[in-house]
Amino acid sequence: MKLTQHDTHEVPRPRFGTAHVWVESPLQLLSAVETHAAGLLGTDIRIIPRQGMPLEATTQAMLDHAPDGVHFEPAARKPPQPKGAADRYVTGDAYSGKIQRTLLAGVRAKEIVIIDDGMATLALIKQLISDEPTPLVRARTKNSAARVAMGLATWHRLRQLAREGRLLIVSALFVDPESRQKMADLGIKFAQHKFEWLATQPVAERFIEPTLLIGSAMVADELIHEQPYLRWIEEIASEGPVAYFPHRRETPELLAKISKIDQVVLKEHTVPIEMRLRALRPGQEIRALPSTVIPSLRLLLGSDARFLFPQAVLDNWWTPGTPLELREHLSSSLKV
Repeated sequence: MKLTQHDTHEVPRPRFGTAHVWVESPLQLLSAVETHAAGLLGTDIRIIPRQGMPLEATTQAMLDHAPDGVHFEPAARKPPQPKGAADRYVTGDAYSGKIQRTLLAGVRAKEIVIIDDGMATLALIKQLISDEPTPLVRARTKNSAARVAMGLATWHRLRQLAREGRLLIVSALFVDPESRQKMADLGIKFAQHKFEWLATQPVAERFIEPTLLIGSAMVADELIHEQPYLRWIEEIASEGPVAYFPHRRETPELLAKISKIDQVVLKEHTVPIEMRLRALRPGQEIRALPSTVIPSLRLLLGSDARFLFPQAVLDNWWTPGTPLELREHLSSSLKV
């Protein structure tokens, strides 16, 4: 793992200790293993998945190949409260209400580690280095006054942890030098990985369809209209067979419509796309709307990244309720 922090703020490499890891998505689970493999979490990590998340396939894949020290705990409804000052508390989603309540209650941990949650991690960094206090709430949801207040309190809490040297953020995504300098000035430690652990693992799956289409949650999240999204898929499928990889938040109703499009083959949602599409057959290409997976796959595919074709969202695709700032943030993945 590449440490991008300045020499005076070098990220410590724990040689011992227990980390309690709360994960709410397959990508966060992969990120936890990458961070542990880089030696940043200690010798013994306990991964607790949120109850109801589709993590079974990813967990099984990790069990087969995870580095020493990884232990999977039963799924739980709420994040753990680690015991003992030597523990590290690890999460991928600082916007989660459950995580924010845990942080505000006072986590008894030597260090708080925020692992990769894709583009949301970049948004978090931007907000944390802001000169103005910024509520940590999701841009795509309507938030109550109480929720905004908790998000603002969490911003102050994380800034306090940074001043105490207790906040580490880990991501595979590029963070510009100016932002890294602001993070360093605030005391935020930062480490960047390039999926070094995953790159050493055998490729478990290969697909025969010439076009690999990565599904988007933007319709389910009501950020874009359904009809232009379906027409886009139809246009791609008119050129030949398409393997469609659903996003975990896509609705059964939408997937039923997609399954009826000629030459589209729906693939079961299993492990993260980063694990499934990191190797291409000759002549294959990947298509996707703006998302975290674009910069991630660019790292993993190497020279084959030239066969990754992201599609910008056209203006008439966006729903009226999608804020301009959110549109620009999502679209930034095309150039990350």
